[in-house]
Amino acid sequence: MKFKSCYNHLNPLSLVASGRNHLHAAGHICILKDAFGCESPTEIANLISTEKFDAALAIHLYKGGRLLQGSRVPFGIIFGGTDINEDIRCEEKHRVMGTVLGEASFKMLYEVTQSHGSIPSASDDLSTVKLQCRSQPCMSEGVPKSTRFAVAFTMKMKELAAAEWPDARKKIYVQTQGIKTTPSETFDWYRFLQNADIPTDVDNLHIFLLICGLRRIKDPLYLVDVFSDWHRKEPSIHLGIIGPAVDPLFTSEVKEKVKRAPGVHLLQEMSQDDLHAAMKRCFAVVNSSISEGMSAAILEAMDLDIPVLARNIPGNAAIIKHKDTGLLFSDPQEFVVLSKSLMNDPIMKREIVRKAKDYVKKHHSWECERKTYQNLVLRLQ
Repeated sequence: MKFKSCYNHLNPLSLVASGRNHLHAAGHICILKDAFGCESPTEIANLISTEKFDAALAIHLYKGGRLLQGSRVPFGIIFGGTDINEDIRCEEKHRVMGTVLGEASFKMLYEVTQSHGSIPSASDDLSTVKLQCRSQPCMSEGVPKSTRFAVAFTMKMKELAAAEWPDARKKIYVQTQGIKTTPSETFDWYRFLQNADIPTDVDNLHIFLLICGLRRIKDPLYLVDVFSDWHRKEPSIHLGIIGPAVDPLFTSEVKEKVKRAPGVHLLQEMSQDDLHAAMKRCFAVVNSSISEGMSAAILEAMDLDIPVLARNIPGNAAIIKHKDTGLLFSDPQEFVVLSKSLMNDPIMKREIVRKAKDYVKKHHSWECERKTYQNLVLRLQ
């Protein structure tokens, strides 16, 4: 099958790359299209017709799914955190997302326990999906006869969506993000430090890395002031902020703020492999978002044996158990207290890293995710 995958530049590269890799491994052709540059469903419809695509997969119900309204080929949707945490509050976006969810030919129901519960085996995934797809036809009037589905990363995300669109409840499949890290073996750590203007001759250098798109909902400036104060007292402490300039106006604010904040550095974007290598050399990975769906950066840090300090919000608390698989902070001052405790207690750090690694292996298997998506894609044939 030949797929068109609509994503947008807010998606983590790991999610986009994984989806394409899963489809390629099953023998499908997958062409990526950044939805940010598309004007209307007509543009995508014309592209699908011209290139003779057999199916489509959109990442983000609104940003990607809106472009597939009325599609004449079968499609699937992967929810993004922005759909539930932001776009759902806008009346027009809410209407569009409801329309997209309503365009489904079969109902699917397969639920896993919340992220700290048990995850079923891949064989259970496959058999259950097949059974439900056969047994519950539900045609949408005026829509081509094609199997369509939606995927949410967590049960909480599904429940929030189902509360808004009750008729879509049984069309939403729950599958956590699968994680696979690939740190570069040729990454030059010292050049990285030099490019960031971080001195390399400081003893006990502690670098915290905050990975996010530069937009307000990610709140990358939340810890800047407290970090600068800490750096003035302890020059070995540094915060690096790295991510795409999603919001140009806000990015300008970030740059101006960082210029006046000693110990805080706005880093150049890099490849996924280099980013994973940089994460491995940092002391900890930080997340200060106001809201999250499921942070790939947090899960990747866990997989790379790097401790995580994250803002205590529902999306982060769903994948981090405080003082067990990571540390959750409620304000900048608590962040510093927790960071210092992590620095001064190597046993605690080692245990958090070990448990976090085990958690990712158990609940965020890349291989399990691959089997799940490959099976769902068969429903589009």
